[in-house]
Amino acid sequence: MSFEPLASDFYGFETLLSEQEKDALMRVRTYMETSVRPVINDFWERAEFPHDLVASFLGTDVARYAFPEVAPFENSAVFRGLVAMEMARVDASMATFIGVQEGLAMGSISVCGSQEQRDEWLPRMASGEVIGAFGLTEPLSGSDSARGLRTTATRDGDSWVLNGAKRWIGNATFSDITIIWAKDTEDGQVKGFLVSTDSPGYSATKIERKIALRPVQNADITLENVVVPESMRLANANSFRDTAKVLRLTRAAVAWSSVGVSVGAYEAAVNYAKEREQFGKPIAEHQLIQDLLAKCLGNITASMAMCVRVSQMLDEGTQRDEHSALAKGFCTAKMRETVGWAREAMGGNGIVLDYEAARFFADAEALYSYEGTREMNSLIVGRAITGKAAFV
Repeated sequence: MSFEPLASDFYGFETLLSEQEKDALMRVRTYMETSVRPVINDFWERAEFPHDLVASFLGTDVARYAFPEVAPFENSAVFRGLVAMEMARVDASMATFIGVQEGLAMGSISVCGSQEQRDEWLPRMASGEVIGAFGLTEPLSGSDSARGLRTTATRDGDSWVLNGAKRWIGNATFSDITIIWAKDTEDGQVKGFLVSTDSPGYSATKIERKIALRPVQNADITLENVVVPESMRLANANSFRDTAKVLRLTRAAVAWSSVGVSVGAYEAAVNYAKEREQFGKPIAEHQLIQDLLAKCLGNITASMAMCVRVSQMLDEGTQRDEHSALAKGFCTAKMRETVGWAREAMGGNGIVLDYEAARFFADAEALYSYEGTREMNSLIVGRAITGKAAFV
């Protein structure tokens, strides 16, 4: 399969990849174009998840690359970021499914689990045998999860008893396990647990009437005296600092996904501009349309450059919380501008699913808020700048 760089990769960042990485990226691109793009608008409109695609989707190895236990070949963080971008440029919902499965759920096990837990769960999740979810956000606790977590875990012999509630948990209506973060009633520290979703006292209810990422099955979770054996406690999750290690990685991935959403909307606008005629010629020949497209491409290129460098820093071992926070906050803000300009270039047709920009426009709102709001990411960066924390 020959490698073809995207026209929207204006500065050629994809050329940084190895030949093996380029081949793998093309497999993902081909799958998204042939299997996902033709059907995703219908699933989006019905707010249904394409369950029939899960096996073939995971068969592209998209959930394997970050973990040495299951990776098909050694790869770079830039490659993994471009894979996230490639998925999101066709559909942010499928990218979010992988972000939960591979980034949050498998990432929690990789970062905070024992080697035994890694060996048991990562291969099963990479193959799709086990679907995961990640339960941190709560009805009354989002940005303040470090201190405001209300879900509790109480040690009872060789088991733990969990009580509480979670909200906005992706994949949770059909996951086999959910990573539940709960506050230990003895020492007050946040700990992580692998909770089987068929456990007595565990229930998940789909959140309805969303305007963004409609195929993603977000749920409200309730935990009523859910018993979890000690062997299912993440062995190296001893405080919220350990939870934050997972979020550092996934925030950078969301930054990459937001670039993909920008690219998807931009590409839709370019294609539309070449075909739509007004005043006797394609609108691609109109100065104001070209200005909108140039501004879109500027945002995409700047955001991609930031993501590439953050990924390189991850491979170098120099990436810190503030680096991924700046990328997530900046790239999602620029995404919001870009999808707006792309929709604007399409006029009234920009609000119709058939032309695709509308889906990217709506989905951008979810990426803008999840994995840390722009405001919280700004405060993380501000703390690094000033040496003073401004968290309330």
